[in-house]
Amino acid sequence: MTYAIRRRAALALTIVAAFALAACDGPSRGRMANPKPLLPENYTTPGIPTIFGDTEPIEWMEHGIRPDQYPIHGIDAARYQGEIDFVTAKANGVNFAWLKATEGGDHLDPGFEINAPRARAAGVPVGGYHFYYFCRTPAEQARWFIKNVPRMQGDLPPMLDMEWNHGSRTCGRRPDPDTVRDYIRQYVAIVQNHYGTAPVIYTTPDFYEENDLGRLVGYEFWLRSVAAHPSERYPQERWTFWQYSGTGVARGVKGNVDLNAFAGTVESWVGWLTARRQR
Repeated sequence: MTYAIRRRAALALTIVAAFALAACDGPSRGRMANPKPLLPENYTTPGIPTIFGDTEPIEWMEHGIRPDQYPIHGIDAARYQGEIDFVTAKANGVNFAWLKATEGGDHLDPGFEINAPRARAAGVPVGGYHFYYFCRTPAEQARWFIKNVPRMQGDLPPMLDMEWNHGSRTCGRRPDPDTVRDYIRQYVAIVQNHYGTAPVIYTTPDFYEENDLGRLVGYEFWLRSVAAHPSERYPQERWTFWQYSGTGVARGVKGNVDLNAFAGTVESWVGWLTARRQR
């Protein structure tokens, strides 16, 4: 190999290495999924609205308060649901949508960038949510969310997803309850200051109980409870949104999707939107 050839080869390897390094230093981004379409009528479930379905239903009719007793329903989704047809979803009972946008301090979900504009165009109130990672500071994570989720007039308030990430290969930290609640306060303060409206806090029964989240005063909760009404899993806790299924089926959305109910009437939903949408 001549000197010129060797020089060009070395230069090419340097360029490749530089691109590889840049890729490692840049944000991680998962791929959009393309799940199999499901039809709600094939998975009808007594106790949830007839326009939706559930592939792993429970016997809601045995419980005192059922999801179908609430008039306003919506979804939360991520890249796993693929591209969403929000025109069809809105025509079939989806009144709101929160889409995963960020995780930790360096992960992006491509579903937000693709699906949020589609929701806005269809007239479905939409917001972004952040999945909390316990090996980054609240300030880092708040800045990451703000960097990647634009402040948009009419959008829903941000949502903060607080739960233990049992499957994390990079972070096994489980701070004590006082620290967890302090992390929430710090993150919320930064994000609220930027968007002009406070994040809704989503959580699960185990995380709520282990971290005594009932001690958080003045925060709005979104509670997961897929086998009973929130009043059974979170006694005396106030809530605005209830995630009642993680295996739901909705028209316009491929595969399974989380189904959620708003706590109030149609009139109170309109009032909530007026008060909580971004301006």
